[in-house]
Amino acid sequence: MPGKKIKKLKKIAVLTSGGDSPGMNPAIRAVVRTAIYHKIEVIGVKWGYDGLIKNITTPLISRSVGGIINRGGTILYSARSKGFKTKAGRKKAFNTLKKHRVNGLIVIGGDGSYRGAHELHQETDFPVIGVPGTIDNDIAGTDYTIGFYTAIDTAIEAIDKIRDTAVSHNRLFLIEVMGRHAGFIALASAIAGGAEDALLPETPTNITKIIKQLQNYKKRGKVSSIIIVAEGDDAGNALEVAEKIRKKAGYETRVSVIGYQQRGGIPSALDRILATRLGSAAVEELINGTKCAMVGIQTNEVITNPLEIAWEKKKPIDKSLLKLVEVMSC
Repeated sequence: MPGKKIKKLKKIAVLTSGGDSPGMNPAIRAVVRTAIYHKIEVIGVKWGYDGLIKNITTPLISRSVGGIINRGGTILYSARSKGFKTKAGRKKAFNTLKKHRVNGLIVIGGDGSYRGAHELHQETDFPVIGVPGTIDNDIAGTDYTIGFYTAIDTAIEAIDKIRDTAVSHNRLFLIEVMGRHAGFIALASAIAGGAEDALLPETPTNITKIIKQLQNYKKRGKVSSIIIVAEGDDAGNALEVAEKIRKKAGYETRVSVIGYQQRGGIPSALDRILATRLGSAAVEELINGTKCAMVGIQTNEVITNPLEIAWEKKKPIDKSLLKLVEVMSC
């Protein structure tokens, strides 16, 4: 949260950590360009916290981030670091920051990345700002995370194509999307893709109820159905759910797993805008003396919250959207 303003913020570092997401590059670009605007130097840390421990860094200037706004992935690369989970590893990372005379660190990633940043700050009082970058959209304190919009677009492209086949062959398709612990992608994909149901980790799945719904659809003349399954659904993955439906009701099912395609690709316009706003805001927070926080978006306003909110508060699913899926399937 805002603290004593840093009088001479001369140099900052930025890294990407955890799983990659479309929009990380626009966020890096925004950090660099905003820092340059304020006459602040920037170094990029490659390979996340592991690179911070091993001092794998590179200077970032305006030219370094030219032409990356439309690129997926991250030019700084990303990794999970076992070493950073130890106090000794975090001490090495802090020494890297001191060696480069860095005044603040911006971490683009998910809640695991935030935990690491928080621990570093607690042990060293070093200023850290988190930027939410994960396709799962499961970070509390922000309405949307960088990469979520693009992941939905990728899922919808696949769903639209599968629907053509489902209709042509009068079949039930179960489409698995990413989301081990959160069903935001599945829910949004079900609404945008016109699916008959969405199975989420946050809600119990009733196979008997699903079968009754499918039977009702058939009586009304529906020739095909699509069910979106989050990979972490309590009834199992899409293959397991399909097998349960087949055994109980004899339905001929087909399964499609979209998988890691959702983490890649050209970031959508919405993700580019979100990433640019949040990356720039992170730099401004460091300039204003914020010591340990995350930036986010709520009701289209950029806001800050404590980093701890990402793991202390679970982001809830909007149950009215689940009801909307049911209404639209009639």
